[in-house]
Amino acid sequence: MELNLANKTAVVTGASRGIGLATVRTLTDEGARVVGAARTLTPELKETGAHALSADLSTEEGVATLMDGALAELGGIDLLVNNVGGSSERPAGFLDTEDAEWTRLFDLNLRSTVRVTRAALPSLIERGGAIVNVSSIAALRPGPVPVAYGATKAAVNALGKSLAEEFGPKGVRVNTVSPGVVRTPVWADPEGAIGKMLAEAGMDHAEFLEQVPAKFGITTGRLAESEEVAALIAFLLSDVARNITGANYLIDGGAIKTV
Repeated sequence: MELNLANKTAVVTGASRGIGLATVRTLTDEGARVVGAARTLTPELKETGAHALSADLSTEEGVATLMDGALAELGGIDLLVNNVGGSSERPAGFLDTEDAEWTRLFDLNLRSTVRVTRAALPSLIERGGAIVNVSSIAALRPGPVPVAYGATKAAVNALGKSLAEEFGPKGVRVNTVSPGVVRTPVWADPEGAIGKMLAEAGMDHAEFLEQVPAKFGITTGRLAESEEVAALIAFLLSDVARNITGANYLIDGGAIKTV
């Protein structure tokens, strides 16, 4: 399938690792010129051939830095992937989540998407562009994740629907991708947050990962790979999907069972 992304310009946030890094690689492989933004630039991002740009997108200043740099580098934006996001370091219920943590997660997961999209929309409208927002099945399935994380991702889902409705008549498509458990460093790195929690609890990291599909009810019996999510994102950005907008695509191995 030819996605016809050659000569397109793209901005990908949260691009230093995981789904963001895989998306940068996929888009550059398809011929797009890409600006990959992250608070901390990794060697892997710099090696993709994309223009790597450091910015803290949880702040207005960081978004301005990204947009100024992207427009200067690309001349205009055809495609936007709002992938930046994060969760709490440790699982926390409602009563254990302080106001400061709610604010931090809404700034990171929702307001960054709002601000980056608002800044990019004039160029996207001019070029008839496309947006993909990366959410999570946590928006649809309350479970063993911090309560504030799920709430922020539910807000991202609602935002995508509203943007698709408002800007569709102006030629901009907006879709959402909701991954389940993906083999990103968050899950797979023994030195990551989950790995450290398991070590403190005296649990074996590799054994835990083997049990995740069963614990999450993943029908396929395995974790998704970042490259699989990136392929879905690239498809939704492409003209092949030119009549798809306002949709939320799950890529969770069948973990969500509802119709």
